[in-house]
Amino acid sequence: MPSMMDANVVLRLLALLRDGGCEIWVAGGWGIDALIGKVTREHRDLDLLHRVEQEPLLIKKLESAGFIEQPDAQPGRPARFVMKDHQGHELDLHPLRFEADGSAVQQANDHGGTFHYPADAFTTGMIEGVPVNCLSVAQQVAFHQGYEPSDRDRHDMAQLRTAFGVATHF
Repeated sequence: MPSMMDANVVLRLLALLRDGGCEIWVAGGWGIDALIGKVTREHRDLDLLHRVEQEPLLIKKLESAGFIEQPDAQPGRPARFVMKDHQGHELDLHPLRFEADGSAVQQANDHGGTFHYPADAFTTGMIEGVPVNCLSVAQQVAFHQGYEPSDRDRHDMAQLRTAFGVATHF
């Protein structure tokens, strides 16, 4: 079972990667908390998006901090991969290929499926008063569709509805 990710661990990892030359965006539950500007629940992992061409550097930086790729994580590559440290902190990493217009594509599977990110999907939020790159409200809402939501998903969408007045499908 993964160890909970608190804000100090998140900020330390974001600084490590940023200072190491990796451009990253926070997604998932931490991304929603960044948009809202406060921690609204416990988080068991940290979802990060990164430039696919920076992946070797990103892996090297994370390995230097004690993270090891977990090859059994499903679904796995090419859409995402998981790294975990000896304390159980878990990172869910999503490689993006950026286009000239600022949009990005994430490979979804080995059969040509993709996830699309419009250029305006990338914004800035705050974790403990520290600005962080994250996904936009609209992109978070879009990615929370088409599956049976968990209690965490329901919580996260309720937070976005309250903070931003957006409509969500659950």
